[in-house]
Amino acid sequence: MPHILRRGGRAKGFEGPLLTVVMDGFGLAGAGEGNAIWQAYTPTIDRLARDYPNLAIKAHGKAVGLPSDDDMGNSEVGHNALGAGRVYNQGAKLVREAIECGEMFRNAAWAEVSGGCAGGGGTLHFIGLLSDGNVHSHIGHLKSMVARAKQDGVGRVRAHILLDGRDVGETSALDYVLPFEAFLSELTSPGFDARIASGGGRMRVTMDRYEADWGMVETGWKTHVLGEGRAFGSAEEAVRTLRGETGATDQFLPPFVIAEGGEPVGPILDGDSVVFFNFRGDRALEISQAFERPDFGKFDRKRWPKVTYAGMLQYDGDLGVPRRFLVSPPNITETMGEYLAETGVSQLALSETQKFGHVTYFWNGNRQSKFSDRLEEYVEIPSDMVPFERKPWMKAAEITAECLRQLRAGRHRFLRLNFPNGDMVGHTGDYQAAAVGVGVVDMCLASILPAVDEVGGIAIITADHGNADEMYEVNRKTGEPERDGSGRVRPKTAHTLNPVPLIIYDNVHRGGYAIKEGAFGLSNFAATAVELMGFEAPGIWDESVLSWS
Repeated sequence: MPHILRRGGRAKGFEGPLLTVVMDGFGLAGAGEGNAIWQAYTPTIDRLARDYPNLAIKAHGKAVGLPSDDDMGNSEVGHNALGAGRVYNQGAKLVREAIECGEMFRNAAWAEVSGGCAGGGGTLHFIGLLSDGNVHSHIGHLKSMVARAKQDGVGRVRAHILLDGRDVGETSALDYVLPFEAFLSELTSPGFDARIASGGGRMRVTMDRYEADWGMVETGWKTHVLGEGRAFGSAEEAVRTLRGETGATDQFLPPFVIAEGGEPVGPILDGDSVVFFNFRGDRALEISQAFERPDFGKFDRKRWPKVTYAGMLQYDGDLGVPRRFLVSPPNITETMGEYLAETGVSQLALSETQKFGHVTYFWNGNRQSKFSDRLEEYVEIPSDMVPFERKPWMKAAEITAECLRQLRAGRHRFLRLNFPNGDMVGHTGDYQAAAVGVGVVDMCLASILPAVDEVGGIAIITADHGNADEMYEVNRKTGEPERDGSGRVRPKTAHTLNPVPLIIYDNVHRGGYAIKEGAFGLSNFAATAVELMGFEAPGIWDESVLSWS
């Protein structure tokens, strides 16, 4: 059945373009130490907040389909909610429920990965992010699977751990490694041998995304699969030594291999099984292709073991990667992109590499392909491969130039773009760099908004979650920044629980509507946007935030 938007509502005469600007990582927090957005020079955003309709909307927890309101939002679920117009249970919640009810362990995929390793068969390997950040993974999921593997008769388990320091404290690795090693030790018994086999920082090893740096994946392959790399007697020794030598935070620690008697304890061999236990897809897709594709050519694998491979979820439904997965991802349908395409509305999606998949794949409900090749245009600005704190402006100028060109060309009625600066620079923990990045986005808005007026358009400025709004770890009781033993403020690299702005820059219908009373989230964006474009929002979407006079 076609998904066509009906014309109607008070904005039905509007024909100009509607532009959506996602300021990634731009949360709303009180003025104070650690808030790089507050410190940044943002005259344009300040003017918008003062002179145009706006409100704070939720971008975390249950408002974006996560298990609880203690769970920070992220770019993936945020863009899902923006594009879907309603809330779907997301990866963390789906996996938790599948484990708690036992569904995961009853399905065929688990039977295949565990069954091949039972009764003295191969080794069952788990690869993924070792933390409880609940953005890419959760250590509790891993522990449940290891315990179940023992129950199912698997004799040998190896964990290949990627250190976080991004969605959790930047030097918190041992807070997860040590209890996990104790957990494995308690499970180990005659007939069951479980150990950590390799690891490294998530921004150095394995977890590349959008094909920005296949070298990271190659490093992970050599480390996890081939067992090649600097050897240590334990993960604790590796973390302490590498941290001391490099001064790097957890996410940037070099790769390491655990060895015994000069030999790696857990290379991946023919007949083994492998589970990539991240539930989020963007940083799991490339390593999954390396395991599954016979025609893989991104780097020389040297050795391609014949394994039973599974992802926690299927990371790309269109590509079918991986073929085997433990939990079914949300089936997101009837998205804003689909409705606009079937209604005949032309669309542009624009960002640089770091967030290109968010305004395309995630916006469209985890769909790799376009709804209409004729009506949709995707523009990717290649990201620079330099540390974000060294170039906090990233590709904002290039994104802006392309946006201006597209607006003036008049080809598209709905345009969406993402400025990654507040998020990607925020993740570095560099306070001053984050403030610069936010200021750059403000400057770009100052160039874009006059062009919106020039073409008779409207702009909605929003964000997908917070990040740069809290750059320091804060003591929740005192409200003061936490400090280490030397008095240094502890940087915060994770997302926040703060709301984000929804600002409507509209000089077309100005004064014709007000913001409704109530609590709203990212899922209310789609109905608001199509209403401004002169359409009636589908009844399945969450309501618009507008009340027309």
